[in-house]
Amino acid sequence: MADETLLDLLDDVRGKTLKELQNLDDTHARWAPPGLQNSCLWHAGHSYVVTEFLTMKALGREPQVPEGWFKMFSWESNPAHISPDHWPPLEEVVAALKAQQERLRSVISELTPEQLSAKEPGNPNRTVRYAIAHGLHDEARHSGEISLLRKLMSRTFVVQSPQAF
Repeated sequence: MADETLLDLLDDVRGKTLKELQNLDDTHARWAPPGLQNSCLWHAGHSYVVTEFLTMKALGREPQVPEGWFKMFSWESNPAHISPDHWPPLEEVVAALKAQQERLRSVISELTPEQLSAKEPGNPNRTVRYAIAHGLHDEARHSGEISLLRKLMSRTFVVQSPQAF
């Protein structure tokens, strides 16, 4: 039987991330406040990479990460060192997030309680269930960062807001 709590968490967290990305154009998606380097686009791609990596590695599977995304979006990334022409368009990241959500729903739905309670291969002090929840918790935090960046954009007029903002 599927773990409904993990599926609800996936849908809730990913739904909020996708909602925060609505009506952003590429200019706004790539903006970072002075003195900072993480844009809405970076937070969105980071959510994909971390959720994918933590979930799949815990299951002993190979993460499905688009080429170049680990360098751009992982916990080891440094957005200031990525050339502006190497960033994917926001719509590509949004499409990947949506596809990943459907794929992870399928993966999580098929896991037995025993598989979810199994020890994580890379960290035997934690379970597969913990790794999946941890990835989604990380995404929830980054979704909040996207929300804050949007507020900064719309309230400080540092970047002119799109009309649909």
